[in-house]
Amino acid sequence: MHDTFRSAGQVLQHYRTLSHPDVLDKARQFVIADQMAELGLNPYFAVFESSEGTEAVVEGKRVLMFGSNNYLGLTQAAAVKEAARDAVERFGTSYTGSRLLNGTSQLHLDLEEDLADFLGKESAIVFSTGYQANLGVLTAILNGSSVLLYDQYSHASIRDGGRLSDGPAYSYPHNDAEALDRLLEEHQSGDRGCLVATDGLFSMHGDLAPLDEITKVVSKHGARLLVDDAHSVGTVGPAGRGTGAHFGVEEHCDLIVGTFSKTLASIGGFVAGDRAVTNFIKHFGNAMIFSASLAPPNLAAAKAALGVLRDEPERVERVNQIARTWREGLAKLGFRTHGETPVVPVILGDDLLVFRMWRELLNEGVYVNAAVWPSVPKGGGLLRTSVMATHTDEQIQQALGIMERVGRRVGAI
Repeated sequence: MHDTFRSAGQVLQHYRTLSHPDVLDKARQFVIADQMAELGLNPYFAVFESSEGTEAVVEGKRVLMFGSNNYLGLTQAAAVKEAARDAVERFGTSYTGSRLLNGTSQLHLDLEEDLADFLGKESAIVFSTGYQANLGVLTAILNGSSVLLYDQYSHASIRDGGRLSDGPAYSYPHNDAEALDRLLEEHQSGDRGCLVATDGLFSMHGDLAPLDEITKVVSKHGARLLVDDAHSVGTVGPAGRGTGAHFGVEEHCDLIVGTFSKTLASIGGFVAGDRAVTNFIKHFGNAMIFSASLAPPNLAAAKAALGVLRDEPERVERVNQIARTWREGLAKLGFRTHGETPVVPVILGDDLLVFRMWRELLNEGVYVNAAVWPSVPKGGGLLRTSVMATHTDEQIQQALGIMERVGRRVGAI
């Protein structure tokens, strides 16, 4: 069992690829999750009984929340909750149709206009999830005469969008602009065009794509660039305008994809870019055309959260200041970490150690996320921690104390 947990990611991948005449047989053989649960070491699908931002109740225990994407703490903001309630009263709970037919409202148009203005683009369109945004964009834009080149650590929605597109897709080594240059030299020729896609802020390790280098390479070859700023909007760049703004290359980011499920306190996704391009995506992106429209309260909440972000840019400064305190505190205790964003990885390596420390932290009152391969490289298992603008200094110090106590107990430091 110990060896099994050391390679939990490989085991899960094994079940995915099992061959058998009965296609459901692999499901019956999949027992590792139940075994992990019996040992109290399954960190996934934890049941939350309540969530109050920086604190939550999980498995009957009140915990400090250091495993949320609610970076600005806006899910509990009064203006955001009020906007969602008002939208339900005005429109009900659902539009009960796709954007193409009966699911487009003034709420959609107002939010799209606000997003485009905030990101400095001509236009934006809203999808029902961030995952669908990447699928919709990539399947609409790419065809058999085009190539997708993506960072190897890009979000699964980018990789899946590439697989669903008619053209080939290739990954390049993480944040390696020189390798990307060589790939573009190989593939960008004649009638074949290239789209480069990368996360702006990589969600597991908290590092940034070097867009200053990447945009030079993309421009050199006449390719186009998509930046997934799901974790960057509201946390990175002046006033939280994202990775392109951070590096001063917004005009070279042809398409910016993002979500509402992080700083914008809702659910849903978007893409922003030139009006002609977004209009094309709106008419050819199956992920939008054949999905039900985002619900009224989600639209209203996202719009209100974006308003708070614009009116209170100090929240962006606050969350990054807290992240520095948290990261430096962890490093001082002896944990291995890195980055410069509100996503702060605690790199442990061994899968079993990741699961054990996750459980011990939960028992002691701190909730974090456990990540093993394929979410992270093999042998690079980690605890994904993240901070919020609404964390207090006292909560940070309390959590650091628990991290030290648990880390020493399990042999992580």
